[in-house]
Amino acid sequence: MKVTPEKNEQVANMIFGTIYPLYLNRLEKNGRTQDELNQVIKWFTGFSQDELDSLIAEKVTYRTFFEKAKIHANAHMIKGVVCGYRIEEIEDEFELYKQCRQMEKLIDELARGRKMEKILRVAK
Repeated sequence: MKVTPEKNEQVANMIFGTIYPLYLNRLEKNGRTQDELNQVIKWFTGFSQDELDSLIAEKVTYRTFFEKAKIHANAHMIKGVVCGYRIEEIEDEFELYKQCRQMEKLIDELARGRKMEKILRVAK
């Protein structure tokens, strides 16, 4: 599937703090914890726990969330399909959408029981 400017804008304007509980609910149903969710998000974004808590409380949009993030240097290693979009084929002009899908891929792997060492990609 191709990302459209409209889809990119729709995701950019979503409130991270309203989506975060949905991520957490999904993970808890699969036996994972909030600490594990936060560990994955902090690895990907470079946020501290205080920064993450603050962004959730401030109800920032995904645009603001990813503008403030320092995306991990190994984020390029996150590949695969999320919501019908192949991450590595998302065009550079839709960087925010790509980052959102990369983070969702990590959360998806966590929900599916993948080991944390594999989720937090390490260059070989």
